[in-house]
Amino acid sequence: MGIEFLSKKNQIMNYQLEKTGYKLSVLGLAVILLWIGAFKFTPTEANAIEPLVRHHFIMGVLYEVFSLQAVSNLIGAIEIITALGLIASFWNRKIGFLAGMFTVITFIFTLSFLFTTPDIWRIKDGVIVTDFFILKDLPALGIGIMVMGKCKRKRDDGK
Repeated sequence: MGIEFLSKKNQIMNYQLEKTGYKLSVLGLAVILLWIGAFKFTPTEANAIEPLVRHHFIMGVLYEVFSLQAVSNLIGAIEIITALGLIASFWNRKIGFLAGMFTVITFIFTLSFLFTTPDIWRIKDGVIVTDFFILKDLPALGIGIMVMGKCKRKRDDGK
């Protein structure tokens, strides 16, 4: 009886740790997307992302249709909508699944900048380096996949 009690207590604690880590990860990513998304509406960020977006084989065509600031605003709006969807995922699994999908798509695109942007890889002191701010998108991609999985699992379970 004592061992069963401890085992059940461990399961509850593990579940709470996992649940807290998941919520913190999703909310943390939502805050980052809200903040960065809002910054996209500034000329400073519009100019900063231009070399990344312009050299991308899919996204670069946006500059043929929209102005520099309009492209940045569009990306910012997508980031803000995605962030709000991630927050809503705690209450609405359908919105959450879509937000997870938007997250995955967003970060696949941003990670692809590592391969489409000229001179993004350099050698410094004998070590290959890049613009490390893009590498943060790797765990963000993972969070998007987790949100999709969690929302789909709840839907499949009928919860």
